[in-house]
Amino acid sequence: MTRPVTLFTGQWADLPLEDMARKASEFGYQGLELACWGDHFEVDKAVEDDNYCAEKRELLDRYDLQCHAISTHLVGQAVCDTIDERHKAILPDYIWGDGDPAGVNARAAEDVKNAARAAQKMGIEVVNGFVGSSIWHLLYSFPPVPESMIEAGFAQFAERWNPILDVFGECGVRFALEVHPTEIAFDIYTAERALQAIDRREEFGFNFDPSHLIWQGVDSVEFIRAFPDRIYHAHIKDASVTLNGKSGILGSHLNFGDPRRGWDFRSPGRGSVNFEEIIRALNDIGYSGPLSVEWEDARMDREHGAKEACEFVKKIDFAPNNVAFDAAFAD
Repeated sequence: MTRPVTLFTGQWADLPLEDMARKASEFGYQGLELACWGDHFEVDKAVEDDNYCAEKRELLDRYDLQCHAISTHLVGQAVCDTIDERHKAILPDYIWGDGDPAGVNARAAEDVKNAARAAQKMGIEVVNGFVGSSIWHLLYSFPPVPESMIEAGFAQFAERWNPILDVFGECGVRFALEVHPTEIAFDIYTAERALQAIDRREEFGFNFDPSHLIWQGVDSVEFIRAFPDRIYHAHIKDASVTLNGKSGILGSHLNFGDPRRGWDFRSPGRGSVNFEEIIRALNDIGYSGPLSVEWEDARMDREHGAKEACEFVKKIDFAPNNVAFDAAFAD
């Protein structure tokens, strides 16, 4: 088993794709997971222009880079979210429009459908992303939250995403939700509930990312074991909990990179994620897809970190054993 080591371009969308491809190749990566923002992968152009995907492939080929997934996190977030002024900063103008919340939700849903069509044209089978949530703000349950409100949130998720997933099915593409705070699924229990809400349809699975689980106290390996047939893509991303008696895991309204935070993302290998056990668990479920570095460390130079992360992932990955340990003693 040779799993390609790829780099998610979401944190590099300020660079033109050609610059990003050149850097990734120099860092040692074997492919890119293309973010659907900046000029890295534009869903509207991919659907409208028959040459667009071929041109992207040609660009990647020049740098000997593969592409196994595109990622529509920002637009996907707007499908189920209650829209407010924050979303304008992350959405393209053609999705934001006049900012009317219902219109934003509807346009976002259509764009995610188009992401499936674009992925099909690109010749890839996975679109990663977010789905948003209308009930994330109810997390603490005070004032007391009736169960009916939570049920309504999952019902809304199913109502909005089933038509999207119909298109994914038509295109032969799967959607991989990055289980993540602010999403309808943010831990093992809510991920299971999300699957139940859509009748466990095969078009929907997960982009495994341990960095969003560890600071919540969720065991990443247990997540893999809970959903062995639903890990459609894997991010390599690290985080560290640094509680010092002054801060908590809720972030204290301090931005990422502030050393006073109780937790933060770290360059792979420099945080608290146990990647050894994750690789073993991925081997156990037969995952053969990319190991995609989502590099994010607000207190480290990103080029240094991305190069180091590539070397780290290649070092920690290994194929499973294909010979019985005591085969020499068999009759």
